Amino acid sequence: MPLVTTTEMFKKAYEGGYAVGAFNVNNMEIVQGITEACQEQKAPVVLQVSKGARAYANHTYLVKMVEAAVQECPDVPIALHLDHGPDFETCKSCIDGGFTSVMIDCSSKPFDENVEITKKVVEYAHAHGVVVEAELGTLAGVEDDVKVSAEDSSYTRPEEVEEFVSRTGCDSLAIAIGTSHGAYKFTPEQCTRNEQGILVPPPLRFDVLEEVSKRLPGFPIVLHGSSSVPQEFVDIINAHGGKMPDAIGIPEEELRQAAKLSVCKINIDSDIRLAITATIREYFDEHPDHFDPRQYLKPARQAVKDMVTHKLIHVLGCNGKA
Repeated sequence: MPLVTTTEMFKKAYEGGYAVGAFNVNNMEIVQGITEACQEQKAPVVLQVSKGARAYANHTYLVKMVEAAVQECPDVPIALHLDHGPDFETCKSCIDGGFTSVMIDCSSKPFDENVEITKKVVEYAHAHGVVVEAELGTLAGVEDDVKVSAEDSSYTRPEEVEEFVSRTGCDSLAIAIGTSHGAYKFTPEQCTRNEQGILVPPPLRFDVLEEVSKRLPGFPIVLHGSSSVPQEFVDIINAHGGKMPDAIGIPEEELRQAAKLSVCKINIDSDIRLAITATIREYFDEHPDHFDPRQYLKPARQAVKDMVTHKLIHVLGCNGKA
């Protein structure tokens, strides 16, 4: 099947009480690892590209790699999505360049300005058969060019969502309920420590999610910054020359709970980076004489596939939903 929009996959996810995984892609191995997992698990997927990924890998290369995945995984619905589009021009470039979904992120701007720019993107996108994700509320953390301090982050205000969706015509809405970008989502001061001394992050604001859902019945909600930062990857990285103290993510059981509600799309990026980095660091230590990139990128690709498979089954619940 050709690339699809997220409309039908989100409708099924909402009704089925699961979420679709939105995984950031930057190179061939990541695309292969994600889509091979989805093909085996018969899971729909959103492959998303950030502004930073376009700068790194080139728009054309990324689109062609995703098109190759579509050809190799004919049973999997795949949407190609722009993650955190900073302005109309970037969104337009992706719409014109073959993407089936774009996000316009004006969440840091005043409400009316966010509405104005989002509406402009929606009008252009819908005229070209493309869907639009918007955002209300501001997530803390760092992801490519998106950098927001904890002090500048803010939860989504449920009383604003109906007006925003009505005025913009957006197709899905990213909200802020306590997730955060990057591998260092919370400071130690924001967390508690369990009996093993491991940091435990503050719980997600499900009250905000539930209130948004009441005000937007049937409308697909998106969670950004939802990597869980698996400690096994962090431990491997630290054991093989890395320095990632107090890296912490969102507990998977909380994400599964969100997926059973109105959250139809959950974004995962840092966990992919951690899986690759942990695998390569360990490989370099164990094989100091190897220099062929294929030797260490092959297990790195497998690590991505294994991690995504776990997410599809145990976190997103979208296996068997293609």
